[in-house]
Amino acid sequence: MLALLTQTKSASSRRDCPRPRLPHQPSTQLSTLSAALLPQSFVLMLALPMLSPGAWAAEEDSHAVPEVFVTGAREKRVLDPNLPASSERITAAQLQNLNVVNTEDALKYMPNMAMRKRFIGDENATISVRGNGTSQTARGLVYADGLLLSNFLGNTHSFPPRWSMVFPEDIAQVDVVYGPFSALYPGNSMGATVAITTKMPTKLEAMFKAQVFSQQFSLFGVDGRFDGNKSTAAIGNKVGDLSFLLGIDHLSNAGQPFVYASQPRSSQPATAAAVPVTGAYQYTDPNGAPATIFGVNAEGAERAVQDQFKFKAAYDITPTLQAGFTFGYWRQQVSNSTQTFLRDANGKPVYSGLVNIGGYQYNLPASFFAPAASESENQLYGLTLKTRHASGWNYSAIASYFDVSKSISRSAGSGLASNLGGVATYGDGSGWKTLDLAADYKPASVAAGSHWPTFGYHYDNYFLENTTYNLDNWRGNNGGSFNNAFAGKTETQALFAQDAWQLSQLWKLTYGLRYEDWRAYDGARATSTAAQRYDSRSLSYWSPKAALSYQATSDLTLRFSTGRAYRFPTVSELFQGSLTGSTLVNNDPNLKPENDLAKELSAEWSHFNGMLRMSLFEDDVKNTLFSQTNTTVFPNVTNIQNIDRVRSRGIELSYSGEDVFLRGLDLSASVGYTRSIILENSKNPATVGKNFYRIPLWRSNLVGSYRVNDQATVMLAGRYSGRQYNTLTNTDTNPATFGGTSSFLVFDTKLTFKPTRNTELGIGIDNLTDKRYYVYYPYPGRTFYLEAKVSL
Repeated sequence: MLALLTQTKSASSRRDCPRPRLPHQPSTQLSTLSAALLPQSFVLMLALPMLSPGAWAAEEDSHAVPEVFVTGAREKRVLDPNLPASSERITAAQLQNLNVVNTEDALKYMPNMAMRKRFIGDENATISVRGNGTSQTARGLVYADGLLLSNFLGNTHSFPPRWSMVFPEDIAQVDVVYGPFSALYPGNSMGATVAITTKMPTKLEAMFKAQVFSQQFSLFGVDGRFDGNKSTAAIGNKVGDLSFLLGIDHLSNAGQPFVYASQPRSSQPATAAAVPVTGAYQYTDPNGAPATIFGVNAEGAERAVQDQFKFKAAYDITPTLQAGFTFGYWRQQVSNSTQTFLRDANGKPVYSGLVNIGGYQYNLPASFFAPAASESENQLYGLTLKTRHASGWNYSAIASYFDVSKSISRSAGSGLASNLGGVATYGDGSGWKTLDLAADYKPASVAAGSHWPTFGYHYDNYFLENTTYNLDNWRGNNGGSFNNAFAGKTETQALFAQDAWQLSQLWKLTYGLRYEDWRAYDGARATSTAAQRYDSRSLSYWSPKAALSYQATSDLTLRFSTGRAYRFPTVSELFQGSLTGSTLVNNDPNLKPENDLAKELSAEWSHFNGMLRMSLFEDDVKNTLFSQTNTTVFPNVTNIQNIDRVRSRGIELSYSGEDVFLRGLDLSASVGYTRSIILENSKNPATVGKNFYRIPLWRSNLVGSYRVNDQATVMLAGRYSGRQYNTLTNTDTNPATFGGTSSFLVFDTKLTFKPTRNTELGIGIDNLTDKRYYVYYPYPGRTFYLEAKVSL
């Protein structure tokens, strides 16, 4: 057992509790990558073909998604011939016709993609794409102007992308690239890469937008209206060589109750000590077993208040060299209220203890209806330096720092207002740093034998520290004692090279290689009576990529892509475990990285007024990182483990067109089929052959926008999600209930009206038919939107 050292934080830290210093290894110098890490054969592989007489070309920005021209509803999309994977785009012009409150809403109708968003303002909004579930957050990359928003401190709903660093009115376009087929991105792209491009003013611009929204929600003992509002203002200008933008955003919303206190239906006759109560609800749980609902528990009903500030500036040092700076600030306060449905004979609420329901006895823990609250502050700093030559070499440098300067999560120990005790977890001091350097080349003309080479370096460093205290008053900071803590860091350095080779007029080969050197260090856990330090570990892998495309006709392109991708464990997967007394039960600090061999065969047909895409895909993943129960040991152990092999196969069809059937009608439609199966799982053999967690068999979207005239547009959309499972054993046979994951078909609509060139009004409805559906949580009911916007 290691001794704990303690220290007292200053008053500016917003708490007076003593904070133990976690055991850690001595600081070490950052590992470095040199040219020796890149074998000469690798360099020659990319360099020799480029010595041919053909011209060279490159992407405009090696860290931006290759250009896909979709700038408005009436414009035709043309895919960049160098893109090694399927992609989709949505623009600001299209977003204004949708019900958009938060940035992640821009992805609502993307092909074969789903958004886990429990309510408006949900900070834990995550995406699911193809064979990657919403809880596998480390399998998706999200960038805003090249700055990384993905939160790779963990790999669950609690570590979503930081969408809040971009407000929707700031978006110029959002691109989604499917799969890990580009050497420019790390293995976290095995799901998808989301690249958000924001606007910069070219003249004096200003805007103000106000939104209100409301839903009527009823479930079990809840029946009420839940309302919210949001306001956004921005101003920007371009003065000489300097352009800048200032923006502020405020949101306040009460989400519907989505977590309920429940227990299996009791078969034990009530004793005299049990208090007779009424108000409970009987239901059938996802596994088909009878159960009882007692009320809304701690996580159940959230009221979120969020404030955002953003400043961006770009300065043209020369006509071909631009420097940029981004600062984003986001603050959130959340209160989690609870509600007991139980009443005794005198009509008084009952929160805990032995109760008699219909002659049967239940024992309600004190924490069943304990309220909770949280608050956080985050800052994003970004620096960019890029050249902008029309042809020849271009260079870019992008550095970012995301700082979690304040993070406090509090929970009471009881639902009784008179019982003030509780705990608080502090996560401030966590965050991440990134650096990306790239060089690419673009020719003045393109011919057979031309090349588009890109070379680059990547660095990221993630650091996480959580400390929990027992507090005499769960709403305060004073007093209390240390409970537990964990911390750790990861670091990745990478070299990559990629080239697109125009073999002939019809054939093109895009090939690349990525080398990644990963390190985990300073891992530690501690309780008041025990502490443990973990040894550093490091891994390195090569990830080859290749895509061969064939221009079958002037409007039909066929492409086969394949790539190897490694997704390294996150800090919380490695070091966050459970602690009981003096016993530490940790997640495995020696977890293996996920290893994906991805393949895609696609056909893209651009004809008349639209674009049709069909993609066949497969992801064969070894060592999937997931929380499961190891049934081969006694007692069974549940923690983050490697699942030996999971394979996902499927097909996507996607269509987008303008003026379809009649002038003014724009349509986008998609249907995706994905079969994700566990092929090998040595730690839980019963799951072999079963469907993987929360991957719908079918997904489909349809969005139609009709421009009535230059002032008015009407939108109608539908979203469908098919059967999926909430357990690895697929035992949830009753999915359409609380705790289950149901199939659903919901419809959304909106009317957008522009009285003048500088004003805009909107009225919309999400979930038009008030469909009650579940992804463990009950999702929002029919929600009304009203918005107004004024701009210069």
